[in-house]
Parts: sequence; structure tokens; C-alpha cells
Amino acid sequence: MRVTVSDDNTSWVSVYRVNEWCTEFQGEYTTRTNSSEIIRNSSTKLPSGPRSFNLNLIKLWNETAMYNLNLTSEQLEFRETIQSFAQKKVKPAAIHPDRLEPFAKPLLVDLLDEASQLGIRTFTLSEELGGVGTDLLTACIVFEELAAGDVDIAVTLAQTAGLGRFLFDRIVPKQVSQKFLPHFIEDDQFHLALAASWDGNLNGWKYRRSKPGEQLNLPVATKEDDDWILNGSISGVVNAPVAKLIAVEAITSPNANGNAGRSLFLIPRGAQGLSVETPLGSIAEKTTDGEDGVNWQHGTASSCNLDHCNIPEEFRIDIDDNYLSAQYQLEMSMLTKFSAINLGIATAAMNQAIDYAKIRYQGGRYIIEHQAIGEKISDMHIKLELARNLIWKAAWAADNPSAIAEGSLPDLPYHIMAQVNTAEAVNEIALKSAEIFGAMGVMRDMPLQKYVHDSFMFLNSATQDCATKLLVSEAAVDFEKR
Repeated sequence: MRVTVSDDNTSWVSVYRVNEWCTEFQGEYTTRTNSSEIIRNSSTKLPSGPRSFNLNLIKLWNETAMYNLNLTSEQLEFRETIQSFAQKKVKPAAIHPDRLEPFAKPLLVDLLDEASQLGIRTFTLSEELGGVGTDLLTACIVFEELAAGDVDIAVTLAQTAGLGRFLFDRIVPKQVSQKFLPHFIEDDQFHLALAASWDGNLNGWKYRRSKPGEQLNLPVATKEDDDWILNGSISGVVNAPVAKLIAVEAITSPNANGNAGRSLFLIPRGAQGLSVETPLGSIAEKTTDGEDGVNWQHGTASSCNLDHCNIPEEFRIDIDDNYLSAQYQLEMSMLTKFSAINLGIATAAMNQAIDYAKIRYQGGRYIIEHQAIGEKISDMHIKLELARNLIWKAAWAADNPSAIAEGSLPDLPYHIMAQVNTAEAVNEIALKSAEIFGAMGVMRDMPLQKYVHDSFMFLNSATQDCATKLLVSEAAVDFEKR
């Protein structure tokens, strides 16, 4: 191993050999926060020529370098705890034949509550507000393991955890937060939902043709005395069936331009005038009004209806620059976490296929020994690791924005790149895993058909379509949408 250090506190030219056994240089060393350089805080010049030096200095170098694959003890503990819970308790219930056979797969509410008790629901909330303050990389590690047990539980908790930070840490005034925060911290069943427009980030088939506020048919809010009266309906609100606080964006001034005509309203569950429909059924079922139901998303979602819903002024939040900045951070973190959740599906599918290949005997040997099977397993592992690397890089870049600002990383939407790459890779891994199962891979009471179905849902979700990649190309060519 060779490391470059300074002879004169300013230039980094002399190369010193690091041996397993090394002598110690005298002097104090500190690190620069956003760099992998080691700066010597001593006026004593180092001797010239190759010398050995303190292994603690190398440890310091490794800890401050950007590219460090050593997880912290806290991250390892998080991963082991969630992995054990997901594999021993969640997965057996999620892939039980009785649950896999019907089209409708209801949310495992009891296990969702148990997962909340582990602290996942609030762990991205800052420590000052009663959370753990985990970074995005740690969240990705946790949700990948949880999704390997059940993707719907992972999505529901990821949505609540992300919105908790968005609302209470970023946009809701402190005096208003205190009306909801204690309940959010203490109640394991307190989930959050958000119905809001996303200006120009992921517009799907309306790419480059949409206008701010067009993504949702927003409710209308009118001022009466000191309160606001909301009317309208929003369909497909993620987490709405289990949410105890729903944040709804509404039009407050129809004639105003842009963000000036919209506000976000905090609506508690049980508020007069708010009704939440039953969760949307599967394709094979009918909704309450007799129409065909389409459940082409993970987690749980339903429509929210507002009929003269009375909300006090203090529960209204302006959509200003701070809000839009927080909303972008929410989008970036949620898409990165959803990529990690998607990766959990690939891990579950691949492990299921490998376990099956170890016991399936054909052609005079277990099929795990066949070259064709070995090639598939190799391809799956390569795609899985590459996808994980990009997800972790996207998470690290989000946790360390200065890396892009200072030029250490290209200014690219890594969360979009991770999402696109992961969706395609996971779908291929799920299909290859089903091929290893053969005909059994398509049987409804077997887990592989669920994993394939789950992977297709991520590949064709509301935030993953033919226009998604164009956001990467825009950044690559420095194109500004007009």
C-alpha cells in the first residue's frame, strides 16, 4: 500500500511505504471534512525518503475517504437486526401459499406494527425530534433487508419515514409540529401520507409538456373566517389507508401564477369532511363503484375525498423556496430508497432460486452443478452488486452534496440513474430466477411469480417510464428545460 503525504504541510509529494509493522511519526493530524486528504497540523517537517508511519493514520485516511466499503458498527447492527426480523418473521407470512394464491395480497398489518416497534418508522427523523437521524445510505441498507421479507411493508414504512423527516424536520413550524409529533413518536400505528404535485421532475408521458400543478387534480381550498374549506378528491394516495396524518396540496388562488396559488394542508385522520376509501383492489377485483380495480403499485393506497373539510389556518403551509427544496430532497431520497427496496426483491428471488437449485436433482446431479445454471447465478450476482453499488453511490451523494458542488462527482441525477438501472436489473434477475424454477416458477402458490410480478411493477411504475432516462441525458448535456 502506498500513500502520499506532505513534506512541508502544503504540497503532497513524498510517498511513504506502509508496512504491517511500522514506527510512529510524532505530530498531530486532522482531517478536512469533505476531502480524503490528510492534513498535518505540525510545523515539524517530515524526514525525506521512504519511511513507515502510524497505522492509525491509515485508519484515519480510510475513514475520511469517499470510497469506503466498511459499514459502521451501527449500520451492521441495523442490517443484522432487520435481516433477522425479515427472514424469520416477515418472509414466511409474505410468501405463504394461502397469501400467494389470490390476486389480492392485503398488507400484513400486524407485521407492519412489529416493524414499527423496531424503530424503522421514525429512524430518519432527527435526534432533536426524537428519531435516530440515520443518513440515506443507512436507510437504504435497512429497507433492502426489509423488502427481502415483504416489499409492501418496506414501501409503507419508507413512505412514513421519509415524510416524517420532510414534514417535521423541514417544513412544518415547530409550534404546529408539537401538535402531531408526540403522537407520531409514540404511536407505532401513526403513519403519514402525502398528496402533492411534483413540478417538472417526473412527468411520464407528458414529458416537457406539463405545467406546474398539472400532475394532480388538486382539491380547491377557500378561506372562510380563520379557517380553510377544502373540496375535491385525490386518487391513489400512498399510505392513505393507514395514515393518521395526511398532507394535501390544494389550490388556494386559482388565478395566481405558479406556487403562489397553492398551499399544503395538514389533515388529521378523522377530520370532519375527510373520507378515505378502502385500499384499491387487484386487477381481478371490482372497486366499490363497480369499476375495474388496478393495483399496480406496492404498499397500500386509496382515494381521499374532501367534502367541506374544515382546516385551521395554522395547519396551512406556504409552498415557498424552502418547501420546494425540501420536496426535491424528499423525492431524491424516496426514489433512492425505493431502488433499495426493489433490490431486496432481487435478493429474495435469487436466494430462492439458489436454494431450489441445491435440492433439484436432474441429469444425474443437482442442477446447481449445471453450467447453464451457474451462468445464470453468476449473471444475477453481477447485476445485483452493480445495482447496489450505484444505489449506495446515489445515497452517499445525497448525504454529501458537497461532493458534487466541489467537483468530486459529476453533477448527475444519481437517484434517477440508480432507479432506472435497478428496475431493469431486478426484472432480469427475477426472470432468470423463475427460469431456474422451470414450470414451477409461474405457479401462483410459489414465491417466484410474486417476485416477477413485483419487479414488473417497479419497472413500469409511476416514476419509471420511457421518459425517466431523459432526465439523465438532460443533466449529461447540461440541457435546461424551458
